[in-house]
Amino acid sequence: MSPLIKRGTSFPDVKAAEKIEGETLNAQFETSATATSSEPQRTPPGAGTLRPEDTASERSPRTTMAQSRRDRNSWGGFSEKTSEWSSEEEEPVKKAGPVQVLIVKDDHSFELDEAALNRILLSEAVRDKEVVAVSVAGAFRKGKSFLMDFMLRYMYNQESVDWVGDYNEPLTGFSWRGGSERETTGIQIWSEIFLINKLDGKKVAVLLMDTQGTFDSQSTLRDSATVFALSTMISSIQVYNLSQNVQEDDLQHLQLFTEYGRLAMEETFLKPFQSLIFLVRDWSFPYEFSYGADGGAKFLEKRLKVSGNQHEELQNVRKHIHSCFTNISCFLLPHPGLKVATNPNFDGKLKEIDDEFIKNLKILIPWLLSPESLDIKEINGNKITCRGLVEYFKAYIKIYQGEELPHPKSMLQATAEANNLAAVATAKDTYNKKMEEICGGDKPFLAPNDLQTKHLQLKEESVKLFRGVKKMGGEEFSRRYLQQLESEIDELYIQYIKHNDSKNIFHAARTPATLFVVIFITYVIAGVTGFIGLDIIASLCNMIMGLTLITLCTWAYIRYSGEYRELGAVIDQVAAALWDQGSTNEALYKLYSAAATHRHLYHQAFPAPKSEPTEQSEKKKM
Repeated sequence: MSPLIKRGTSFPDVKAAEKIEGETLNAQFETSATATSSEPQRTPPGAGTLRPEDTASERSPRTTMAQSRRDRNSWGGFSEKTSEWSSEEEEPVKKAGPVQVLIVKDDHSFELDEAALNRILLSEAVRDKEVVAVSVAGAFRKGKSFLMDFMLRYMYNQESVDWVGDYNEPLTGFSWRGGSERETTGIQIWSEIFLINKLDGKKVAVLLMDTQGTFDSQSTLRDSATVFALSTMISSIQVYNLSQNVQEDDLQHLQLFTEYGRLAMEETFLKPFQSLIFLVRDWSFPYEFSYGADGGAKFLEKRLKVSGNQHEELQNVRKHIHSCFTNISCFLLPHPGLKVATNPNFDGKLKEIDDEFIKNLKILIPWLLSPESLDIKEINGNKITCRGLVEYFKAYIKIYQGEELPHPKSMLQATAEANNLAAVATAKDTYNKKMEEICGGDKPFLAPNDLQTKHLQLKEESVKLFRGVKKMGGEEFSRRYLQQLESEIDELYIQYIKHNDSKNIFHAARTPATLFVVIFITYVIAGVTGFIGLDIIASLCNMIMGLTLITLCTWAYIRYSGEYRELGAVIDQVAAALWDQGSTNEALYKLYSAAATHRHLYHQAFPAPKSEPTEQSEKKKM
């Protein structure tokens, strides 16, 4: 059985919802028919019209961040003043509304509006409260903002049984509209934080977060992955908004986005994310799985089940999703009706929405946001406050602004890269095997000209082999992989040259032969200059001869023992400079550079003896 965990079920049953809905509809039409010319009091965005009996004296205090305020204006703001997060000065609060905190720029980089984030989450009323972050994510133009506005209605009117409001009231709050073009960009949060009492009496802050839809025509895959990953990392309840069904590509995209988020987080033995809710919109098969949470649980259990006869790729996707989230659940929601889908002037009035949709909506929203269903945000097992959430938001966006994380790639690009890299590996391996047959470890020394000819011949064969492999991406895409192949083959050729030269007896004897020549020349010069009375030059030549002799003995010891290989390489370099270039100045320069660079090797090979204090030195000190 798949470990799917259901959310709280303290919502009205279907029959009760139908009864309330019918009574509400009749009452609302009667109220609208008998309304006076005076303007009725309006409610905050997304909330329905207040009932006449719900007066200020009879209402219980609101559960929002401004419970202490008495008067609320018609747009959810407050007529009194509230404290800013950063100072003790007070200024009028604007009407509540969506605030963009993550901005996606035209160059596809990301910017965090820290001032707006601080203003909302660091206000005195909420900054030290544990936070519940509710986010809705998914493909663009699938009704995410539309759903968020019903969440707002519930949060503003949750003490009312008829929280959905007036059937003639347009739906306001987060910006939404019909059509095929995207509306929301980046990440938006509602400017008002709601304070809710959980069942244990603890007061928590509820943050509502709307996100940019994935896979729109103006966003790269990295844009979509970053926004989805950030919202999942920040939220404690992530609603994955899908249309009609949960398809395999939906699960694969979820796997990609969550893995992109997990890369940015610290490694932990706990599951990195909390609650994931598959919200399947426009569900058309209620005869298979009924609308609501129960039908959704059965449907998701079947969809995420891991069985032995599945392909390994399908198993890995499902195992990955289960390993990322602590709670996984599902809700099946019917289609809102043809008027919603086809009317370009639809403004969210409930009277234009199908009754079946409204009935299940009245179940869905409390199922998500009732006090017993709220999950406090946790990171590594620690509960997070609004103040802490701000710091995590800042830390996460810095990671995605940098280049530490790999850029996610489309399926075609990833497949084309793998295809071309496999062709490069095959061609390179062919070159390597044939060169081993020509000048491998058990082969004798080969003349350098012959080795170069073989190299050019095999390189051409490898390039032909690479070009002959069928590759995705086209000729232009494969060109850089061809250049990579040629570069790697040239690097291999350099290694084969060195390996071949090591088999040449004259090449191996070049260093001792050069040192012997230096010893012989300095010996002759010392004898001649000493004979004619140039004792200074003779002494200098004798010193050089002695140092060269010591160097020769050191080189022989290194060759025999295999120790101090760096020092041996320096001696070989100096000898090669004398042998190949015949320039004494060049050789002396290399000798000086090597001595300056590797003098620690000399001290390691010939440690200086520690001098013991003598009686005379002790007396001098006294």
